[in-house]
Amino acid sequence: MGISALTDPTLADEIGETQLEFPDNRLLIELCGEYDRNLSQLEHQLGVQIIRRGNRLAVIGDGDSRERAAAILRALYTRLEAGRSLEPGDIDGAIRLGATDDDISPRPGDQLEMFQGGRIEIKTRKKIVEPRTEAQKAYVRSLMTNELAFGIGPAGTGKTYLAVAVAVNLFIGGHVDRIILCRPAVEAGERLGFLPGTQEEKIDPYMQPLYDALNDFLPSKQVTKLKEEKRIEIAPLAFMRGRTLANAAVVLDEAQNATTMQMKMFLTRLGEGSRMVVTGDRSQVDLPRGVTSGLIDAERLLKGVGGISFNYFTSKDVVRHPLVARIIEAYDADAPLA
Repeated sequence: MGISALTDPTLADEIGETQLEFPDNRLLIELCGEYDRNLSQLEHQLGVQIIRRGNRLAVIGDGDSRERAAAILRALYTRLEAGRSLEPGDIDGAIRLGATDDDISPRPGDQLEMFQGGRIEIKTRKKIVEPRTEAQKAYVRSLMTNELAFGIGPAGTGKTYLAVAVAVNLFIGGHVDRIILCRPAVEAGERLGFLPGTQEEKIDPYMQPLYDALNDFLPSKQVTKLKEEKRIEIAPLAFMRGRTLANAAVVLDEAQNATTMQMKMFLTRLGEGSRMVVTGDRSQVDLPRGVTSGLIDAERLLKGVGGISFNYFTSKDVVRHPLVARIIEAYDADAPLA
């Protein structure tokens, strides 16, 4: 592994310190992060102290937290040894999901995500995507094993991001022929008619989150080319009417803003060889007062139907800025009881 404990385990337990040695100083610098920010993140979230001594790190704290931090550092270092990059979100994901010896063992690649050793990886053209919470892991498993999957929960929990990553993975692996991403074009406090530009220019801002996710996984030139070839489509939900979506990875985002009839229309577009994902947040319905959300209706009607999965997220699954989770919790606490 290239990593060894430098203290006797019994003595380490007594003094509350575990030391780790990392032979490649270049990788150690990357492990620590700029101004040791990665170490600071581990210290803050696990309640330990990490001291750098040459090519060694000393982890100080109580037994469970200390060993957990040490296991995460080993896992992250092995990730770097394998030529993988390390981002702040990877630190957070390792802390949330923990690390075991299975997690840090290199494994052969597969175009689809891997379930070995409890880890899941989604390979795309530009990066490898890994779920960062248990709910995200369960969600990705559902996307791979069900023809129709729902992801329901607050903003920032990775519902759309992971759905698009899986769609790209299926596409580049030859499992589907095209990717179709859509959203309801529903105003959130503004009227489309009062915005300048053509209809397409008015609709584009609604689709931008889907473009952003797609550009994270595919080179922009390839996205442009595939759009011209109609192998990638990003369009409002209304454009799906009358179509049969065969051999496609289909994602409906912001589904809470689809009406009941729109949701039925969309779900019945599913064709042979396709996988469909529906994501939404029941707390952010922008439909006119009195209009039932198609997402809520679908959840009520389709629970228990074979081949359909429902995965739920909470503020604990937020993978944006930590403040986002606290904002969601504050709003949830203030919401009137049903």
